[in-house]
Amino acid sequence: MEETISLKEIVTTLRKRISLIILLTALAVAATAIVSYFMLTPMYQASTQLLVNQSKEEGQVYTQNDVRTNIELINTYNVIITSPRILEQVLDEMQLERSYGTLRDQITVGSERDSQVVYIRVEDESPAMAVQIANTIATVFQEDIVDIMNVDNVSLLSLAELSDDPTPISPNPKLNMAIAFVVGLMAGVGLAFLLEFLDNTIKTEEQVEEKLGIPVIGMIAKMNTSNVNMNMAKHANRTRKGREHIGA
Repeated sequence: MEETISLKEIVTTLRKRISLIILLTALAVAATAIVSYFMLTPMYQASTQLLVNQSKEEGQVYTQNDVRTNIELINTYNVIITSPRILEQVLDEMQLERSYGTLRDQITVGSERDSQVVYIRVEDESPAMAVQIANTIATVFQEDIVDIMNVDNVSLLSLAELSDDPTPISPNPKLNMAIAFVVGLMAGVGLAFLLEFLDNTIKTEEQVEEKLGIPVIGMIAKMNTSNVNMNMAKHANRTRKGREHIGA
């Protein structure tokens, strides 16, 4: 027989396990807050922009083919920017004590669709270092591309600048805590229904009738020990008085 659960039973289960749900949710949020604020290292990002544009003599105009050629070159430039030839020069110039692979993982190079602008984004634990690395990469690439490709069509559009109050891009404690709240709440509700499903004890008359298929004609009320002792004492007292009355 297929079992169904009513809305009343759902509400009853949630109310009965509300302490467990609140506890799991609070623990998830608290643990996430501790990790986000005290254990994860903040990362900062700096970005610089390059413009890829063929140089033209005075009086000449750009054609659609010129623009298309510049856009196609950007894909090549994106690879060159993160190549060992460029980044190893950056490491030497800045005297950074890190490997090429480590520096490569800190860099993101790309461009907007159908745009001649290339952006170089660098992530680092230090906001000042991120700015310095981004600007150094842009400068080294602009100078070296002339020898690599025998072209001079790259100019600095904007350099990265260090703000007075830099904001880390990660971690995002508020977002992490919001996610932890939802996950903790779902875990608490799920555990509450799991415990209810695994609980095979019979607690109500309806459950007796459902399990045994027979009507309930009576029930024994639960009494605490003090009430039982009091009732027994009263009964013994009445019995003793009755015997004394008969003996008299």
